[in-house]
Amino acid sequence: MLHKILVILHLLGAATWIGGHIALVRVILPAALKKRDPSPVLEFERDYGKVGMLALLVQAGTGAWLAGTWLGGWSNILNFSVPSAHLVLVKLVLLAATLVQAGYAYHRLLPRLNEVSSATLADADKPLRSFALHARFTTALAVLMLIVGASIRLGGIL
Repeated sequence: MLHKILVILHLLGAATWIGGHIALVRVILPAALKKRDPSPVLEFERDYGKVGMLALLVQAGTGAWLAGTWLGGWSNILNFSVPSAHLVLVKLVLLAATLVQAGYAYHRLLPRLNEVSSATLADADKPLRSFALHARFTTALAVLMLIVGASIRLGGIL
């Protein structure tokens, strides 16, 4: 029963994380770029940021437990005779890249957008484009994590 609950929580975290980023990339960012106005991005991040980070933490926690179970213990992480051990490693690399991206956005990109929103909108183009590129890359990482996770569970899409 615990295993099923953890899978459900893991999937809810993935849906929240990926869905939020797709909404950002497909709805919020195009409007902000068109108007050269970072305020919709900042508002979205203020509202979604905590929910998104909670979803990512839920995924990391449940994923660690599920992977340990799947591998037969974390000591098997480098034992490539264990099915899907290589995919668990790929997910860990993608998670690390995602955490780096999240930290960069929080500490570098969002403060730059905040500065621009308090200055003139004419200065917003470059920081907005940088943020858009970052958001697209983070979304791609999230989708790749989902594909790798499905590969683990379904026995080898990859």
